[in-house]
Amino acid sequence: MDSPVPPTSSPALLHNALPGAAQSTELPIELRRPLGPRDPGDAWVEGDRGRFWGRFGSAGLLVHDPAKGVLLQHRALWSDQGGTWGLPGGALHQGEAAVHGALREAKEEAAVPPESVRVLFTSVFDVGYWSYTTVVAEVVEAFEPEISDPESLELQWVPVELVGDKELHPGFGAAWRGLQRRLLEFDAGTDQVNDAGPGGS
Repeated sequence: MDSPVPPTSSPALLHNALPGAAQSTELPIELRRPLGPRDPGDAWVEGDRGRFWGRFGSAGLLVHDPAKGVLLQHRALWSDQGGTWGLPGGALHQGEAAVHGALREAKEEAAVPPESVRVLFTSVFDVGYWSYTTVVAEVVEAFEPEISDPESLELQWVPVELVGDKELHPGFGAAWRGLQRRLLEFDAGTDQVNDAGPGGS
């Protein structure tokens, strides 16, 4: 079970802060993601179930530290569903395995060291023409996340029982109850480690 520790945060990069002055968590315009895709996978796909980000699908990393909770990302206001809380993640590259993509995105966005986590299981949301894989991992070596690109307002370790109190990204919010149940089963030792990658459930 998680210890009832209060959330801790890693604030966004602060610039030209003066003593006593209010500090903004909004990045200057020149440090925001440049216009245009960084990779061919950075594109919207549309179909009868809606519009989704990631030409080759997307993936996110749910990092759980039993001592601190779940690592959540407060999404930049300019991003889709900006201002909500979710997981570090994003569009997969062409041919990229979902586990690799989730670890890559979490390192890019939150400086999560891949060697400091162990993948427990994956959960896939698939609409046929697009899929999102949540990769759930536990911390095996403590680290502190850092905002390492302009997609976050802040990062927080949030106790598992308080995650639902946040204004969650709608997709993550819909999946959270099932993910929480699986996470608690692992804590209780009643689930099995699944390294099956994108095909995991």
